[in-house]
Amino acid sequence: MTTPASGEETFISHLFELRDRLVKASFGIVLVCVALMIWPGPARIYDIIAEPMIKSLPVGSKMIATGVISPFLVPMKVTLLIAFILALPWVLYQLWAFVAPGLYTHEKRLVAPLVISSSLLFMAGVAFCYFFVFGRVFSFINEFSPTSIAVTPDIENYLDFVMSMCLAFGATFEVPVVVVILVRMGMVSVAKLKEVRPYVIVGAFVIAAIVTPPDIVSQFSLAIPMCLLFELGLLVAPVFVRVTQAPEEIS
Repeated sequence: MTTPASGEETFISHLFELRDRLVKASFGIVLVCVALMIWPGPARIYDIIAEPMIKSLPVGSKMIATGVISPFLVPMKVTLLIAFILALPWVLYQLWAFVAPGLYTHEKRLVAPLVISSSLLFMAGVAFCYFFVFGRVFSFINEFSPTSIAVTPDIENYLDFVMSMCLAFGATFEVPVVVVILVRMGMVSVAKLKEVRPYVIVGAFVIAAIVTPPDIVSQFSLAIPMCLLFELGLLVAPVFVRVTQAPEEIS
């Protein structure tokens, strides 16, 4: 029989465990951030991030900084963001380690692949946005710029745009994970998801129109991968459910 005192001790021990996991996750992010500051350095990191925009501008054009401390603060923000993305597997591992002791064996088989796949898919979404989308979007937009206008983007506004786009594409690439979780939890079946496929496609284009700039290139670049990843989730979900079934579910 569990007494109130023992229940309180258990709760406090969980809080200490959560604190330790948060400290370890934060330490991992700080460690990666320090390594990035040493090499290649915040300035070089921002140059890499700005490269798709610089390539789309006329030869010799540069970005501008309207704030007094922007040339220092903006590269530091970029470095911290990259550090968080690179340390994401470690952060998610700490989350998994915190909840793992309370899980059954078959539930552990469910969590570990989700942690790994979520990290990889988010990074893939960010990489897809940087290597494939940015160059095409910036070139498309600059083609409509009047010759009487000198296009000199502000580095802080550019960072806000890059962060929002990377977050949108990173979240979009989590669609297979969402599909797998919904099916595994029994909230919806694969057959039902196939029935609502037309609505999912329309919803993908609506979401793309909301979170991306008002140009056709970026909207299609987000909507089409979202639809393809939804189909990938439909293929993976039955296999994942079968592998992570509890013994009583199998019998």
